[in-house]
Amino acid sequence: MFSIRKYLTTMSLALSLAAPPAGLVIFSSPASASEIKVVVNNIPITSYDIQRRAAFLKLQRRGGNANAEAQQQMIDQTLRIAEMRRLGITITDDQVAAAYANFAKSNKMTQAQLDGIMNQSGVTKAHFKEFIRSQMGWSQVLSRSGRSVGGKKVTEQDAVRRMLEKGGAKPTATEYMLQQVIFVVPASERSKMAQRKREAEAMRARFSGCNNTREFAKGLVDVTVKDLGRRLAPELPPDWAEEIKNTRVGGATGVRQTNVGIEFLGVCSSREVSDDRVAQLTFQAEGNSAAGNEDLSKKYLEQLRERAKIVER
Repeated sequence: MFSIRKYLTTMSLALSLAAPPAGLVIFSSPASASEIKVVVNNIPITSYDIQRRAAFLKLQRRGGNANAEAQQQMIDQTLRIAEMRRLGITITDDQVAAAYANFAKSNKMTQAQLDGIMNQSGVTKAHFKEFIRSQMGWSQVLSRSGRSVGGKKVTEQDAVRRMLEKGGAKPTATEYMLQQVIFVVPASERSKMAQRKREAEAMRARFSGCNNTREFAKGLVDVTVKDLGRRLAPELPPDWAEEIKNTRVGGATGVRQTNVGIEFLGVCSSREVSDDRVAQLTFQAEGNSAAGNEDLSKKYLEQLRERAKIVER
């Protein structure tokens, strides 16, 4: 799966010093003084945006023409975000904040220290968070596509045949029975999000299996319970997969803010299965190596660029 880890590794190395590199240019021009440099499908990219990304590249100690590379990266990021919106993929502020906090923790610093480095280097906290959002969303875009761009999808029979040719038996995978609980918060009532989150936390604390969920929800307002059915491990939603795998049967994941409100998932049951579908998914996952995903991402972006109207000023 396409991941932001690769893009953050070099950042981790740069931040290990907990200070901006020597000679780094500090940009201080306000957003109001910026000029539109590129328009991508009627979406403007300003000189301010490009300056933040150039500072980001320098913080990673990337060589070459930082401004030219920054402009191309911002074009790509704009295309990614537009594709996320087209597909209805939303990465919430809570998800981005959690990723930002984890990044600080993995670099053995507080969020305040990370904030300071982002501001001193000219990257800014806001720009780095939008980078994280776009990478998390792009991962879901590629996962949802379920295909190689311009390629042929592997059938279950093909996967089994190829594995048997290699002398291997059919693989196994964990199959989960899941239930989704949504505390609905309309867009016009987003101010109630904190209250709804407390309500969801209280219900999650009482969760002890999927049989009683609807009974618990009866006395609550605007709570939806959905049976998601069986999901094999490779088919789990990317943003929920790790939590689901780490949740015991009869338990529930942590609550999370989404575009529809506050949600959590209940793990009703799990079991190990081995069939043609498992073989297909496993084969596709093995084929999706890091290099393969980079190639998929590159081709997808090339297609988006070909269809886009990009005007440089």
